[in-house]
Amino acid sequence: MVEKGKGFQIFAHMVMVVIAVCCLAPFVLLLTSSFTEEESLIINGYSFFPRQFSTYAYEYLLSGSGAMLRAYGISIVVTVAGTFLNLLITTLYAYPLSRKELPGRSFFAFFLFFTMLFSGGLVPSYIMWTRTFHIQNTIFALLIPNLLLSAFNVIMMRTYFNANIPDAVIEAARIDGASEFRILYGVVLPMAMPILATIGLLVGLGYWNDWTNGLYYINDDKLYSVQVLLTNIQRNMDALKKTAAAGGSIAAANIPSTSVRMALTVLGVFPIMVVYAFLQKYFVKGIAIGAVKG
Repeated sequence: MVEKGKGFQIFAHMVMVVIAVCCLAPFVLLLTSSFTEEESLIINGYSFFPRQFSTYAYEYLLSGSGAMLRAYGISIVVTVAGTFLNLLITTLYAYPLSRKELPGRSFFAFFLFFTMLFSGGLVPSYIMWTRTFHIQNTIFALLIPNLLLSAFNVIMMRTYFNANIPDAVIEAARIDGASEFRILYGVVLPMAMPILATIGLLVGLGYWNDWTNGLYYINDDKLYSVQVLLTNIQRNMDALKKTAAAGGSIAAANIPSTSVRMALTVLGVFPIMVVYAFLQKYFVKGIAIGAVKG
């Protein structure tokens, strides 16, 4: 019986190793392709081992290093501030909804759910943000529209509070004389770290990868985020290559369009991969808690 269990563990570990390799292989291929000569990629295709090593794609992207560093700074500030504000608003909405004694609880729940079904659309939203709130070409244009609050996140956090925060703990805190804010800050939030980390990472990904707000509301290149700047570089590079090719110029062959696409992805995804490594333990804990609670 022990031998059968041992054999199953070996088989399960082998399966997990295969799955891990399949997950890591695209990232390795992406990284090696970004350090491969453009001509080698065109002739030989993608490879895990670059035949002609080259950093020209990164040199091309970082030629205007000042703009790139500024874009990284803006993206970091927007991501950190936006994630914090989103978690704050989401928590302050979800926690009262999780309490059955909240007056008007059904109305606030319906109001939240209603926003998931109906919206004004892009044009009315653009008119509202630009003509009423005047956020165009400001940092608020990268923070507020479409990203500051999500009804789905509120519902997910409310469900977590209902399932994993015992009423007895909150009642005990009230008997001890704790206020509602003290209960939320000192009792509920420490027990809700898994859901906070999960929603925080999802929101952070949304802010970091967002380029539509920059496209709609930002015309000042000094306020470009990383994604907006990389998108403009890609667009300008494609236009330059088409123009050079139409004119029969040999300069078109020297524009590293394929390797630059790989480098663009590396520059965009690398910070998120670093952050995920530190938040992974909270995801594991959240899955374990969800499994125990059923």
